[in-house]
Amino acid sequence: MNLQICDAIERRIVRELRYNAYSRLVEPYVYGISRRGDELLRCYQVAGGSVSGERRGWKLLRVAEIDSFHATQTSFEPRMRSYNPDDRAMREIYCRIE
Repeated sequence: MNLQICDAIERRIVRELRYNAYSRLVEPYVYGISRRGDELLRCYQVAGGSVSGERRGWKLLRVAEIDSFHATQTSFEPRMRSYNPDDRAMREIYCRIE
């Protein structure tokens, strides 16, 4: 388990990361493990690039493919209307926004 990810979720701090060669700013929401055994991060991307071309929106990232993960000075208010704390992509949840 990655304690840095859980800390980001608990403190509700926007993180800057690199994923699929794109720099992204994300709000982390749920961190856990998939049925296949991959560690996953459900987040809301607020800026940056992506393979799909969608610069904003909900993303499901494989933690093993995150190249860097840095805190910013920006906190966020959870998007509770569109957020599902019982993420079905994960068989076990390590931490999440309640």
